[in-house]
Amino acid sequence: MFLRTMTPDSPKRRISPLALPNILTYGRIAAVPVVVACLFWPADIWVRWVAFGAFALAAITDYFDGYLARAWGQQSSLGRMLDPIADKLLVSACLLMLTADNTIRSWSLWAAIVILCREILVSGLREFLAELRVSVPVTRLAKWKTTAQLLAIGFLLAGPAGETILPGTVNIGLVLLWISAVVTLYTGYDYFRSGVRHLLEDPQ
Repeated sequence: MFLRTMTPDSPKRRISPLALPNILTYGRIAAVPVVVACLFWPADIWVRWVAFGAFALAAITDYFDGYLARAWGQQSSLGRMLDPIADKLLVSACLLMLTADNTIRSWSLWAAIVILCREILVSGLREFLAELRVSVPVTRLAKWKTTAQLLAIGFLLAGPAGETILPGTVNIGLVLLWISAVVTLYTGYDYFRSGVRHLLEDPQ
């Protein structure tokens, strides 16, 4: 994990806000209210599958928007800003709704709390360091963290619907949730440790 000072970008061709990688990111954000709306009827098996399907499609775009942006040379400031926001919106909204319908309960609430608190901490840290023109590169472990979170939420969203096909679906989701919470906690510490020297500097 490391930090680097940001320098003004060299002149680049303008990337359209409607480039496919950006559209995929917009789609991930649009999936949030769909999943949330479905979870207002958590006992309905059919609606549960709709929530899972919308979430799964959104999770898949998390890989393809970045891949296509790099492959087609369509990386943009807009995409770099919206991509982590889309991830956090999707994960946070799903965790809150899964807590509300008691899929996540008891001690597993702590795993959800760790994930949510870490996201708030890192977002605040990134905002502060951006004012100092210091960037915080995303590490490979942080990407695995996101993958683990999405897998855990996918199993938990399937919930009782998934149990009819794969008994233990909810328990698998809870185990993955704890695994992702541990990785999330470590990556949050790693980000904070790397930026702490900037946090402790006296303003000039």
